[in-house]
Amino acid sequence: MRDQAELHKELIDSMTVGGSLRSEPWKRAVETVPRHEFLRGGFFRSVPGAVPSAWSPVLEGGDGWMEGCYADESLVTQIAGTIVPADIRGEIMRSPTSSSTLPSLVLRMLEDLQVEPGSRVLEIGTGTGYSTAVLCARLGEDQVTSIEYDEDVASRARTALARLDVYPTLITGDGLLGHPGGAPYDRVIATCGVHTVPAAWIEQTRPGGLILATIGGWLGSSELARLTVHDDGTASGPFLGGGVSFMLARPHLPPPLGLLPDLSAGEERKAIVGADILSDWTSRFVVQTAVPAAQQLALQHEGQVETVLIDAASGSWAALREEGGHWIVRQGGPEPLWDVAENQLGRWRACGAPALEEFTVHVTPEGQTIRW
Repeated sequence: MRDQAELHKELIDSMTVGGSLRSEPWKRAVETVPRHEFLRGGFFRSVPGAVPSAWSPVLEGGDGWMEGCYADESLVTQIAGTIVPADIRGEIMRSPTSSSTLPSLVLRMLEDLQVEPGSRVLEIGTGTGYSTAVLCARLGEDQVTSIEYDEDVASRARTALARLDVYPTLITGDGLLGHPGGAPYDRVIATCGVHTVPAAWIEQTRPGGLILATIGGWLGSSELARLTVHDDGTASGPFLGGGVSFMLARPHLPPPLGLLPDLSAGEERKAIVGADILSDWTSRFVVQTAVPAAQQLALQHEGQVETVLIDAASGSWAALREEGGHWIVRQGGPEPLWDVAENQLGRWRACGAPALEEFTVHVTPEGQTIRW
């Protein structure tokens, strides 16, 4: 096992060279926070080549544990809502539900938060507690409130922070509701993705304060946004770029699809844009802005795999397949999903297909709007 101090220094140097760690105050803060203290329960490592995805545990003191703690990687710490590394012998094929975000993204976001001395910060998603500890090292524990949805995750974070003698205000509950008891905050930062920016965050942030959150959709594309809260109770701001992705907050996960509609029905036409557009991060984000309630899946139909979009709430759907060198779309339900997507893509392309950094988010009591 390599020396912890050496690994920690290498990580800090790497983040500095890479540009995620840009200022001395944050560098001094991260130097005081040993990441391995927040991973004593171990983590899961993906099994190479496993289909479907599989995970194997790496426990404290085991082969690669310390090196993993200081690798610039996101480390899965919980699977299927309850399972931690110590619960598993061998491999598990379930979905991750909690993780320790890669340190370079943690520090990039903390830098982008633009805190000032004395800033009061509300963190949504305590996770392991690592980012909470770095915030406390920079601002002081009295300035930091952190909310975690999962009771078990919150308990482990509380224990890890206590080992370092760090005691911020820790709340177990729905982070989408914020914590009005500590408001107003100067900054809000979310380490989970959201489908729409919750009104509570805006209400609990002082005018002129900032909200840093990853806004995503059920098609799997997302981006980091920095919103300024205005005197009239609205908030707006730009996307910051970089293709940032977090697990969606559990209350913002898509609804179950339930019984699928009859995908053999519907009207067919030649598609203007094919489903291959969904493999591009920015194009997929544009489609999400047009059909925000749609989910994507691949289904076998008449011997061919089709890309299917389904809006579980409305029952609208679109199925696309390649045929003879072009794409065919078949649609059903009250709204032709692919027509809406193609129209939005056409408008975006007519504007020169701007990058996500040229998009802005506007949040009002009536809802959220994304523009370019």
